[in-house]
Amino acid sequence: MSKVEAGDGAVTHRFRVEERVVARIDRYLAEKLSLSRSHVATLIEDGRVRVGDRIPKKSYVPEVDDLIVVRVPPPQPTLALPEDIPIDIVYQDEWLLVVNKPAGMVVHPAPGHRDGTLVNALLHRVGDLSPVGGAYRPGVVHRLDKDTSGLLIVARQELAHRRLSAALSRREIERRYLAVCWGHLKEDRLRIEAAVGRNPRDRKKMAVVSGRVPAVTEVERLEVWRAADFLNVRLGTGRTHQIRVHLHHIGHPLVGDRLYGAGWERGLSSAAGRWPQELAARVKRQFLHAAVLGFEHPIGGQALRFDVGLPEDLAAAVVWARQTS
Repeated sequence: MSKVEAGDGAVTHRFRVEERVVARIDRYLAEKLSLSRSHVATLIEDGRVRVGDRIPKKSYVPEVDDLIVVRVPPPQPTLALPEDIPIDIVYQDEWLLVVNKPAGMVVHPAPGHRDGTLVNALLHRVGDLSPVGGAYRPGVVHRLDKDTSGLLIVARQELAHRRLSAALSRREIERRYLAVCWGHLKEDRLRIEAAVGRNPRDRKKMAVVSGRVPAVTEVERLEVWRAADFLNVRLGTGRTHQIRVHLHHIGHPLVGDRLYGAGWERGLSSAAGRWPQELAARVKRQFLHAAVLGFEHPIGGQALRFDVGLPEDLAAAVVWARQTS
């Protein structure tokens, strides 16, 4: 494979497929070039990927002897501004950070949230972040919803970012969550496999959809409460709102999830009395906390694993639920 760097920072990769490929081109290039699948998808949509003399679809499976050319434009300069905001950094080195994000904080600037984000806070604390995420998402390897607390990785250097994104695409990063859902699961362990995409009837929501690659969520019940289950959830893939959508899909939305489980506690009151309403009153946001994060360091190769307990608001709800169940 040849790699040509232009003076403006753009890079052109050119290579011929020499072995049989079974993956579609977006996944194939993500692994071969250490890019995220979303980044490759954008390159394809922008016409920066060519197979011979044509622009392929993301679903195209490369064939032996295909000549593939990928032009990666230079990273955009960071437009997010540093802000002096307290943030809990669990681990840091010259390549990456592991951060314990509080509930209520948006990960990166976006319309409606131009400041006060995790990226703004980190730019103040550590300076520059990897430019791979773009002008408003520097360093962002993966995200958590605004009202989800817990661990996430942020890259400080471009090489680390690309390798971490590739590891994420290969499902080599362990992500475990503590969660509470309404009602009781039929079994202590279950695996949910269902594609997640934009809800065609409400663009603010995601939903289980057909015609896409299934997302995978593995659920283990830790405790049975009066009208809810305390769960350990492992992400196999990482789609937007995946855990929230999957649990809603099987009839057990997250406690406190105003988007996918609003008012759910009212339907449980006949059998459980006032207990569901009291739990709902104590949980002011979706009960979802990214508790465990494990991965191989993208440069040194050493195994890293981090575990943070529930924040005070969720921990207090757990104490109450245990005492009253």
